[in-house]
Parts: sequence; structure tokens; C-alpha cells
Amino acid sequence: MKYLITGLGNIGEEYKNTRHNVGFMILDAWAGASNVVFADRRYGEVTSLKYRGRTFVLLKPSTFVNRSGNAVRYWLRKEKIPEENLLVLVDDISIPFGSMRLRAKGGDGGHNGLAHINMILGHGNYARLRFGIGNDFMTGSQVNYVLGELTEGEKNILNKRLGLAIEMIKSFAAIGIELTMTKYNKQAKSSGDEGRNGDRPEN
Repeated sequence: MKYLITGLGNIGEEYKNTRHNVGFMILDAWAGASNVVFADRRYGEVTSLKYRGRTFVLLKPSTFVNRSGNAVRYWLRKEKIPEENLLVLVDDISIPFGSMRLRAKGGDGGHNGLAHINMILGHGNYARLRFGIGNDFMTGSQVNYVLGELTEGEKNILNKRLGLAIEMIKSFAAIGIELTMTKYNKQAKSSGDEGRNGDRPEN
């Protein structure tokens, strides 16, 4: 059984540590822990790994976030992966930093990457793991915020949550989306947001 795990983000050093690239960061962490390396392929950087008899194709689209659907469609077809075995990792400004929500389907929530995938596939009936990046920005500065670099506090929180994110991806393949949501969503909702702006929480 094959699964396409797509992390959304922007290719390039200038975007490497930005909030919009959380999807890439989760895949990088899993690949690093599994001793596999991404290769530059058509429409993205790709690698694969196996877990409990299942093959995971990890994709970091090179199309930039707002054209992610092209890469998703290509790799689904190339690897002959059914759309129900697609999981997209995406940043979400509507939930606190570090909080995660797994969903079986849905709209784009204002995210350009999901909007393009929905348009290309013709529906939103695919799983997505939303990783909260918070909304600590003034009106009109959303783009600068999501494309801004993570603070040290945010990096600390992200590092603490990467293991759980990877567990949820593995569980999605092992026991299915519904049971994984039941098992993990409550636990993943707690962001551990203390110390986001530094080593200690502000009063």
C-alpha cells in the first residue's frame, strides 16, 4: 500500500525557516530520522520510506505553495496512489502555534496551497494535517507574518511537536483517518505554547 504525504511550503533558502514552510519541516524531520534523502525530481523534492509494510512517498513541491496541486496530481498518478491515501501537511493561522488538527476533508480555509489542490483534484475530499502557526499579526500584514521566520520560541515548540506529527502520519496509514482523528486530535490540540516568544512565558 502506498501513501503520498505532501508538505506544503516554498522552495529556496530564503523560505527555509518561515512559518509557511512547516509542512516541509515535518517531512524533513521524518526523513532525517529515517536516514533517507530527498532528491530533486519533477515538480518537487521527493523521497520514500517504508513503515509496517506501507510505502510513504514524501513530496515537497517545487511549484511554490499556490501551485501545489500540479505536484500533487503528478505524483499521485506517477506512483498510482489513490486519492484517499493522500495526506497534506499545511500551516494554519486559525489555530494556536503548535496545535494540530487532522481532518478527513474540507475547504481551503483561505490557504492558497489547499485552494489549488482542491481546484486541480476537483474536490477537497483528502486528508490534511493542519499545524497551527497562530495569528499574531496586525490587519494587513498576514503575508509578512506567514512568510516571516520562526522565532526561537516557535522553533522550540515546533521541535517538541514534530514527533507527534510523525506519529499521526504513520497512524493515518496504519489504522485510517477516522481512528487516527479519534486517537490523536484531542492530544494534538494542546499546543504547549508556553515560551513561544522566548525561554519563559510572558506574564
